[in-house]
Amino acid sequence: MKALVSFFRDLYFTRYFFYALSGAVGLFVLAFFFPAFLFLVKILLGVLVLFVGIDLLALFRQSNGVVASRSLQEKLSNGSENPVYLYVENRYAFTVRLEVLEELPFQFQKRDASFKVQVPKGETHVIEYQLRPVQRGVYAFGATNVLVQGPLWLVRRRYRFGQGQQVPVYPSFIQMRQYELLAASQHLSAMGIKKVRKVGHSAEFEQIRSYVAGDDQRTINWKASARKAELMVNHYQDEKSQQVYCLIDKGRVMEMPFAGLSLLDYAINAALVLSNVALRKEDKAGLITFSDQIGSMLPAERKASQLQKILEVLYNQTTRFQETDFQRLYVTVRSRIKQRSLLLLFTNFETLNGAKRQLPYLRKLAKHHLVLVVFFENTETRDLLEKPAQNTESLYLKAIAEKFAYEKRQIVKEFAAHGIHSILTPPDKLTVNAINKYLEFKSRGLL
Repeated sequence: MKALVSFFRDLYFTRYFFYALSGAVGLFVLAFFFPAFLFLVKILLGVLVLFVGIDLLALFRQSNGVVASRSLQEKLSNGSENPVYLYVENRYAFTVRLEVLEELPFQFQKRDASFKVQVPKGETHVIEYQLRPVQRGVYAFGATNVLVQGPLWLVRRRYRFGQGQQVPVYPSFIQMRQYELLAASQHLSAMGIKKVRKVGHSAEFEQIRSYVAGDDQRTINWKASARKAELMVNHYQDEKSQQVYCLIDKGRVMEMPFAGLSLLDYAINAALVLSNVALRKEDKAGLITFSDQIGSMLPAERKASQLQKILEVLYNQTTRFQETDFQRLYVTVRSRIKQRSLLLLFTNFETLNGAKRQLPYLRKLAKHHLVLVVFFENTETRDLLEKPAQNTESLYLKAIAEKFAYEKRQIVKEFAAHGIHSILTPPDKLTVNAINKYLEFKSRGLL
């Protein structure tokens, strides 16, 4: 009985079967008026039953005529394109036409993940597609449904594989690896990272080496050049073991969306990449998350396991939808971070008054640490300003947008007037701009 239920559950008739059946029914109706058609109807129904039987026998005589599996990474990267591979093996003795239906996690809100392929006998076909998650957390995949069409195109059999596969989505480690590989190959400029010219020398002398294109001509060692009969330069090593903390605001201002991701997720992805860059520069990387209260705090370290610890901490961060308490942040930083450090504060200010309310605490932090406030440009406002006004309503909206854009620029000037560094950046340029500022601070020896 169980086998019979399974048989009917996995049995599907194709549209060609229903075309043939509709034709037979039409002839049957005509037979009431033209009895000669009755014999033709019987023949057609007999042929249809025979062909359906052949398709059923071809598809159901093997219990595992098709085998499929899903392959993807142990964890997915938030905000990045993650490859997923489907392997479909045909064990039938004939070429099969099949449709693969993926049951994706509900977070993607996609019900059209369908792939139609043709697989020769004894071969394995690979289907590749991309998934871009925009939320961190656990994603549960459903089954991989494979609908195999019979050789006569009348019947399809369903196979189900991979039910209940779960994968966690972490902050964008794919983006982190891209920057890491580009840094190793000296191609960071391809991602927008600028080469910052050193101003003076805040680093220790390391060695004398041959001059290469791009070296600062002021570092040429003329005595060594005369001895070697070629240009030689003094090479200085950046100061190491400086502390770099990413302070991530989890208040309600960070829930604003952009291209599917919240501002909090952009800050988390940038913090992960920046921490990796700092560790590669042999600095110490640390982390503090906060909103109306202090969330997670990871002391700055330079251990090999530090990046993995940062990744695990960032994985669990969520917006608390509360007003951010900068006073509590100041008290925590003063009591827990004793050494002068670079503090990259990822937050958002929409109005000048909102920034001025927090300015006293930022000024106090800036007395003991190098503070960089990173907040976000409203790209919707920018797009509105770029469009020409068509009527009175659009002119009014442009005036409001200009007011908000003007206040954002005034916030930058207000911070600068009190000796606080800041970056006003579009969300998609956050990582590049933050790394550029960090490298600038390193080159200028501001820490």
